[in-house]
Amino acid sequence: MNASNQLLDDLKASAALQRGNSETLYMQLADALADAIESGKVQPGDRLPPHRDFASVLGLNITTVTRAMAVLQQKGLVQSRPGRGTQVSLPRHPAAQFQSAPSNDPDTIDLSVNRPATIGFNRVLAALLPRLHADPRFIDMKDYHPSEGPLWAREAAAQWLCHTGVPAEASRMLIVEGAQHGIANTLRSLTNAGDVVLADSVTYQGINALCRSLGLVLIGVDADARGMSPEALKIACDEYDPRLVFLVPSIQNPTAITLDLERREALAAVIRETNLLVIEDDVYRPLLDSSPPPFVSLLPDRTIYISALSKCIAPGLRMGFVLAPPQLVQDISTMQRIDCWSTSPLTSLIAAKLIEEGHAEQLVTEQKEELRERQSLLAEHLDGLEFQNSPTGTHAWLILPEPWIGSRFALLCQERGVILLAGGAFTLRSELSPQAVRINISAALSREHLVKALKVISQLARQGHLYMHNRI
Repeated sequence: MNASNQLLDDLKASAALQRGNSETLYMQLADALADAIESGKVQPGDRLPPHRDFASVLGLNITTVTRAMAVLQQKGLVQSRPGRGTQVSLPRHPAAQFQSAPSNDPDTIDLSVNRPATIGFNRVLAALLPRLHADPRFIDMKDYHPSEGPLWAREAAAQWLCHTGVPAEASRMLIVEGAQHGIANTLRSLTNAGDVVLADSVTYQGINALCRSLGLVLIGVDADARGMSPEALKIACDEYDPRLVFLVPSIQNPTAITLDLERREALAAVIRETNLLVIEDDVYRPLLDSSPPPFVSLLPDRTIYISALSKCIAPGLRMGFVLAPPQLVQDISTMQRIDCWSTSPLTSLIAAKLIEEGHAEQLVTEQKEELRERQSLLAEHLDGLEFQNSPTGTHAWLILPEPWIGSRFALLCQERGVILLAGGAFTLRSELSPQAVRINISAALSREHLVKALKVISQLARQGHLYMHNRI
């Protein structure tokens, strides 16, 4: 059932509209819809049912519904456009929306964007740039390059993946401008509009935006404390006949769960049985102290493995890697040529030098040491609250105690100078939107900034009953 139909059913079943109530019917409807939006039952971009459907199902006249929608528009919760009906607005508040770059507001601690916790990359880059011209590959910086990337860049990428425990060879590699670019070109080359893609019901929000833009149907699969459920995956395969499944197996974004070997093997068995393809987004793997074999090891002929240097070294480098089965490399390469002809050889040369000279490995070690300290601070300040994290992870997932609603918690944190993303930003099944927030500990400019933010988060989380009596 889609969110639109579910909303009508919920309103009808709740008997929320009381005609004997002194409050006018249109305000009751507006309040009920505002609650559904703020709680995450309907998501930004979701289309609300036509006014006539509200009127028919709830026994109202069209004028009452129109007035209720006008109230929501005045509050900025919905927008109406000719030919597109009424849609839930993209959240205007920074605490509730996906950001591609952190806030630069000096009065704000932005913990909504994953980025490296140290500035070691800048130090290494400053030392590397003056001698870059001496590299024999520098002469080719002015030229076009193969759409899959120059061979020397792919060899460096394969070297890096092998270092992280991923079996890779240059002939199966493509260089891309970050993991998102790799996912996008993979989806474009392997799917058609209307195809079904499966993912965790709570997952990286970038896959949702991509699937919407490509006309793909993204379906959430239930998970437990160990990650995606094999049984739920099999049920989804039987029901939806999907083209592929998207997985983030290491320090999953946002829940921070790393799939153990037993769970990976169980999921791989279902994938093999149902003839699925896998997009394995493994950008956090280099940060783990140890990790089970990737899906590309378990299912080499049906896994497109994607990684990047963004989370472990520097997002500004825009360096990502795609490792694909031989029969798919050319398809993805063709899509890359259509998309951008080829990636920047200068970026590739910088990344290759980092890998070949050992700087990349050292920078990851520095990141892990800093993240270990920050995760300890998080555990100290959130002691007694329910959260999921990884010892060297960039983020943690705080499950809010009752009666908190994630979006309201994030808004109150923002008012106190701390930006977080609420669980609704990551949810594919709005009726199961978790009352949780993602805390990106790596994003704080210092440990002191992190501690300041954690004190705000901890105090609010423990005092939910004081803030939830009145609507925000």
